[in-house]
Amino acid sequence: MKKLSTFAAVLALAGAGLGGCDNAAEEQAEERADAIEEQGEAIADTMEQRADELDQTTDGVDPAAEQNLENKADAVRERADAKAEMVEEQAEGDTPPQ
Repeated sequence: MKKLSTFAAVLALAGAGLGGCDNAAEEQAEERADAIEEQGEAIADTMEQRADELDQTTDGVDPAAEQNLENKADAVRERADAKAEMVEEQAEGDTPPQ
């Protein structure tokens, strides 16, 4: 039983070590993907702030212009996330470059 526990612990450590071993290209791709997501988030946050400025009342009803800008902000986030995911997948070799 003790040997089995030791063996399981060794396997767990080996798996954890291998999971964290990205090559330099994958690391760069992950950093680029993070930057893409952060930039998309910053742009969307700015758009939402502008949208909030369009509605000067707190009646719970958004004017069409505010809702339109919020929808665009959501789309910016979604595109940034999709692009970041594509960058990571390409680095991992999961998809062909586009």
